Amino acid sequence: MTIGWLDLAAGATGEMLLGALLDVGVPPEVPTEAIAALHVEHLHLEPQQVSRQGLGATLAVVHAAAADEERTWPGVRALLDAAPLPPTVRDGALAVVERLARAAAAAQRVDAEEVPLRELGTARELASIVGVLACLEYLELERLTASPVAVGSGTVPFRSGLQPVPGPVVLELLRGVPVQAGVLPEETCTATGAALLAARVDDWTPLPAVRPQRVGTGAGEEDPEELPNVVRLVLGEPSRPAPLLPVVVEANVDDLDPRLWPGVLDALLAAGASDAWLTPILVQQGRPAHMLSALCRPDALTSVQSAVFSATSTTGMRVVEARKVALERSLASVDVLGGQVGVKVATAGDRVVNVGVEFEDVVTLARERDLPVKEVLRAATAAAEAAYPADPASRVEDAPPLWG
Repeated sequence: MTIGWLDLAAGATGEMLLGALLDVGVPPEVPTEAIAALHVEHLHLEPQQVSRQGLGATLAVVHAAAADEERTWPGVRALLDAAPLPPTVRDGALAVVERLARAAAAAQRVDAEEVPLRELGTARELASIVGVLACLEYLELERLTASPVAVGSGTVPFRSGLQPVPGPVVLELLRGVPVQAGVLPEETCTATGAALLAARVDDWTPLPAVRPQRVGTGAGEEDPEELPNVVRLVLGEPSRPAPLLPVVVEANVDDLDPRLWPGVLDALLAAGASDAWLTPILVQQGRPAHMLSALCRPDALTSVQSAVFSATSTTGMRVVEARKVALERSLASVDVLGGQVGVKVATAGDRVVNVGVEFEDVVTLARERDLPVKEVLRAATAAAEAAYPADPASRVEDAPPLWG
């Protein structure tokens, strides 16, 4: 399974995304064929190798006729419907351009069917859209994630005059997406880049846990001094994050009625602690007290903390990560004096290391047989050891860690 992550610290345009996809290893003929399917004269792709602040990158230069017609959403829809594109690429392109049209209509407060797409519907932009989508289909990524989008700041010249950055169309397209101004006081994310990202990115996150296999770098046209003007695409296999360590919750308590402690320990175990215990200690001014400790998994920490506060008089606690090594354990039972007693069997690999009987079962059986507990315990221990003889060669270090 391959996943992708886009580094958008310098923003994104359709051509920057296309450059990153080519740089990561998509054959140039993949977007070239998709662009040619548009049947627009003088429209072609020319990848170039460039440098941005010392970083080698691919600049995806899309050449188009100097005079290009101004299209509306119905006109672009008709062009794409007639193009012999793979269905997934055509449908994806239609969805992206529809996003553009609806965002432009919302910004201008006109009907989406009538809004002129101007820069959004040029042949160059359409070529970038179908080229990017064809490349993504070629890669067959399981998931595509991205960093927050740097959208820029300041103002930018437009046909109708100066427009604020980020522009209203870009902001409309990136509703619900994490964005930031970035370091460049100019437009760094175009409407086409925003529409492609909004349509194809599955999640917005810092670099996820991944084993990188390929990295592609797509260049923007400008080469500012502030940062490399690139989009980076990281491809790799997802890696499992390191398991979270168990934690020990501790609290020093010097003012609790001792008769409550058994119930406190029961409450912690019921809340999800795997173990809970008391340690006699001396605190300030030599006062006797108890240190309450509970071992638990991270996902049980909240409920265990709540139980500590509810069941004791403490107003604070310590939480310390711990490493725990444990033998493999299983439950069984043995016949004792005509009854059943539960047994815990601890193993290292296929060797028995320890065998212990369930004391509560021993007490219950002693009552039922009207015998001293010590006699039933002796018989149960002998039966358990006979049924599960310990291997004297067993070593604790053979046991796999339970956590950590």
